[in-house]
Amino acid sequence: DVIVIDSVAALTPKAELDGVIGDAHVGLQARLMSQAMRKLTALLAQTKTLCIFTNQIREKIGVMFGSPETTPGGRALKFYASVRLNIQRIGAIKDTAGAMTGNRTRVKVVKNKVAPPFVEAEFDILYDRGIWWQGSVLEAAIKQGLVVKRGSWFSYGSEQIGQGAAASAQFLEQNPATLEKLVAEMKNSGRQAVLQRATEE
Repeated sequence: DVIVIDSVAALTPKAELDGVIGDAHVGLQARLMSQAMRKLTALLAQTKTLCIFTNQIREKIGVMFGSPETTPGGRALKFYASVRLNIQRIGAIKDTAGAMTGNRTRVKVVKNKVAPPFVEAEFDILYDRGIWWQGSVLEAAIKQGLVVKRGSWFSYGSEQIGQGAAASAQFLEQNPATLEKLVAEMKNSGRQAVLQRATEE
């Protein structure tokens, strides 16, 4: 099972609900999260449930050195989390008419108990469909040298698949057989690279 809590910043302690707007409630949310995480951790493990918390970024006042960015809810969630991802919008995606159709997104793994941390990935999120998988496949294929970029044109093998990254990704979307062949080549290329590294070691 998967439980999504959206978001930690919006969780409201009972004392704040019962109080008056303007009352000071220092550390209430942090205590709430600390108590909740102590109970939840064992229950989630016993029931084999994935719990995803989303949060927001706040700025600490008076920070002279280091990053002023922090997240609401205290330190308990940061401690108990197995994986923490920092997700940021780094650009806009626009169509030919100039209307925004999505966001260029960067995700950085800032904590990972189950795999190597500090890995970064960039991809496109389109408003009408979510993560644009074909765009990510195109970028990975360019890095592996399977798709060649000459000027603004992209070629796969002897075939020109489009002018510009967006048009090329759309070509892959509209031609599933080509996409499937490219993905298979990428997987094979990746396996060969791993075997070569293992042989060298």
